This record gives sequence, structure tokens and C-alpha cells, in this order.
Amino acid sequence: MQYTHLGRSGLKVGRLALGTMNFGDATDEAESFKIMDAAVDAGINLFDTADVYGGPQTPDMKQGYGLSEEIIGRWLAQGGGRRDKIVLATKLYQPMGPGPNDKYLSAYKIRRSAEASLRRLQTDHIDLYQMHHFDRSTPWEEIWQAMEQLVREGKVTYIGSSNFAGWQIATAQNAATARNFMGLVSEQSLYNLAARTVELEVIPALRHYGIGLIPWSPLAGGLLGGVLKKLEDGRRTTPHMQRTVERYRPRLEAYEKLCADLGEQPADVALAWLLHNPVLTATIIGPRTADQLATSTGALDIALSAETLDRLDEIWPGPGGEAPEAYAW
Repeated sequence: MQYTHLGRSGLKVGRLALGTMNFGDATDEAESFKIMDAAVDAGINLFDTADVYGGPQTPDMKQGYGLSEEIIGRWLAQGGGRRDKIVLATKLYQPMGPGPNDKYLSAYKIRRSAEASLRRLQTDHIDLYQMHHFDRSTPWEEIWQAMEQLVREGKVTYIGSSNFAGWQIATAQNAATARNFMGLVSEQSLYNLAARTVELEVIPALRHYGIGLIPWSPLAGGLLGGVLKKLEDGRRTTPHMQRTVERYRPRLEAYEKLCADLGEQPADVALAWLLHNPVLTATIIGPRTADQLATSTGALDIALSAETLDRLDEIWPGPGGEAPEAYAW
């Protein structure tokens, strides 16, 4: 495993992070335990979850919610030094109950969400506590005051964001600086070869403030994982994926041919393309089985040439660079 700093912090994490959204839904507890054991054995130390992860979720919010955290908590409770081997990350923001204060980022919600996650995770601290989305109704003075309290109490060590726009990252970080607080160390964004919007303003903001990028959905929901070959082999896919494949078929044909010419798996090339970005700290992989995890580490050994990077830009063009030069002088 290769390690790097989490943003500008002194904490080091592996370049691949274990995403656990499937735990409790597509992946049962026994297989989840195998995946986490295998991840530690592979040197993966950043485990990412969220209070809302799990499944199946029901409208009355009595099932599904919190299951991923609970599974991780029971894995940690087995002992053997598991807690000290991982950097544990979770998130808050989304509804965890039907009440008016069961969602978003009020100080009331932040405190209650952190305590509930700690109980489910069966630990006394969260290493990276991430805001799952931007809250347009709560002032940063309130958010940072609540986060500072959690840090003082030793319940949280670092703060991150997810799905923030560039201006929201700047606003948050400037508000934290005014309070002499470290603020954000990481941002989780949708980023892959087929979804490059963050190159406009999010990535420049992260670079400016020293915040590490952690992409989610690096394979575009499976689109970049050799989907055409899988369809040729007779594997079934969802109607949504079938429509997406037809939308991108010319690009996918060119992409999978390039990967074949390189002698590499499409999923590995997609991950390697992300990992070459210096702003990126780690990319999340979300295996449904331990076998899938074992095949995800090959990307670390791939060095993409300038010629290959240019060809990938031709197949999967970005927004034209960074703002404002991407659309103005």
C-alpha cells in the first residue's frame, strides 16, 4: 500500500480507502467482516462510512439506517487491535429520523449524530467526521462551534466535507480560520473519468486550502469497470446502466480498447487516472465481496504515460480546465 497525508494534516492514510456503503445492504455481515479483515491485511487503513448507510431503508426510518456503522462496530468489538489499525471516518447530515431536527447541520443535530455514531461504532472517537452535504440554513459560526466542542471532548479528531461546491469550501475554511480552528482537511466529491465537473472550481479550492480530495464513485457506478466486456459475457445489468451504456457506447468502446492495448483492466486504469492527481489523497473503493477487494489494488502499480493521459482526455473530456479560464479569458 502507498500512503500519503490526509490533506495538509500530519495523518497518513492509504491511497485506497474502503467504502462501506454496501455493508448491510448488498453485503451481509459475515462478508463485510471478511472485507474489513482483507482490507487491513492489504494495508488499507481509511475506512469510510456514514450514519445513513445500510439497507434496506424504509420510510418509517426503523430499518436500514445505521446498519453499516453497526456492522463496523461489531467488527471493531472483536478486539485484536482493530481500532488502532484504522482511520475511522463517518458522516452526518441526512435524515436519521422523522423529526424536524433529525437532519442537516444544526449544533443540536451535530452533537446527537456524533454520539449516536459513536454508540453504533462501539468506539470513543471518530477520526474523520464529515459533513455529507452543505447546509444552506445553518451559519458557519454554529457549525464550527459544535465541531470544536467535539474536538475538545476528544470525540472527533479531524473534520471533512462531502459534496461541497468550491465557494462553499472557501466559505467554510475562511470561517474556521477566523476562529483559529483547523477546519476542513478533506472533501469527498463525485469524480471519475466520466464526471469531471469538480475540475472547474472544487479542485482549485482544495489545492489552495490544502484540503485532500477523496473521490467517490471512481468507476462511475461500474461504467468504467469493463462494462462492455461484462455485457458480452452475458452478465445482466440494470435498465439504468443499459441506458447509460448506450449513451456512452462510442467512448466506452474506445476506452476499453485503450485499456486492452495497455494490458490493464479498465477499473485499474480508471483508479490509476485518479491517483495521478496530486490533489487527491485517496480514492474510495466499495467492494461487495472480499474477492472484489483483492482485485482493486492493482491500480497502485500502474504509471500512466503522458500519451495515455492525453488519450484518456480525448475519450473522456473534462470541462476544459479550471475556472475561469475554462470558459473565459
